[in-house]
Amino acid sequence: MKQGDIGRLILLAAIWGASFLFMRVATPYFGSLNTAFLRVLFGCVGLIALLLILRTNMAFHGKALPAMLLGVINSAVPFVMYCLAAKWLPAGYSAILNATTPLMGVLIGGLCFSETFTLRKMVGVVLGLAGIVLLTTTGSLALAQDVLLGIAACLVATACYASAGFLTKKWIGDRGGLDARLVALGSQIGASLFLLPVFIGSLIVQPVLQWNHPGVWLCVLALGLICTAWAYILFFRLIADIGPLRTLTVTFLIPPFGILWGYLFLGETLSKGFIAGGLVIIAAVWLVAGGTPKPQIKEVVIKS
Repeated sequence: MKQGDIGRLILLAAIWGASFLFMRVATPYFGSLNTAFLRVLFGCVGLIALLLILRTNMAFHGKALPAMLLGVINSAVPFVMYCLAAKWLPAGYSAILNATTPLMGVLIGGLCFSETFTLRKMVGVVLGLAGIVLLTTTGSLALAQDVLLGIAACLVATACYASAGFLTKKWIGDRGGLDARLVALGSQIGASLFLLPVFIGSLIVQPVLQWNHPGVWLCVLALGLICTAWAYILFFRLIADIGPLRTLTVTFLIPPFGILWGYLFLGETLSKGFIAGGLVIIAAVWLVAGGTPKPQIKEVVIKS
């Protein structure tokens, strides 16, 4: 890879690692559902603006509905799950648990999409589960009910990401493909429409929220415009320049940045058990993804 490609890969990991920091800050003030909705809404607005600037032809060729449904699976539900997790888990924990997406891909692909189980992949899955146990039993957090709920929410999110990858191939790629930027836009439109009634309902039934915090609004705007819209553009450019397999190595770089931002800006502590568990999970992801042949894909689903 060229130095510029490496720099953009590191930048992308830093952006997605920061998303856990922003959710951790915004959720206590705006609530989980509202933060998730505002993220996809601003991400949608940002993508529309970028595509207009790039003068992209926004013709979906009959694939608008599948793209919108993918947005529910790949954005709406995972973003809600991570915002819920942000109430109970430090940003570093969520960032490391996000790296279990390839492990979920092995399980879901084998159980639901006729993907082949290999010894290397199965060892990776077992090692990943061991890493999660190590992370949650020897880390700095007490293993309380709220912590377990936060971990479960993160794993639901990664299961959605893994499922969306297979469904994208089935719904979009196997039907002739579609410009990845349009898949991104359609997914954010679908996620916004899905979460809109939930957002309205939460405003009605919840007590008065603390909206008058400019710093929190900056975090939400950063989630939508930087961690969603701009990150999509960076990701797609990297795929075009260095290929999908090398681009997916960003998965390994996100946890260190998530831990670093939480440590620097939120005062989150780092324990030996936390670091050991994180390293075991990253090793498991390497076992699952490292020996995979370069896939022939037409579209890629974003994970953050």
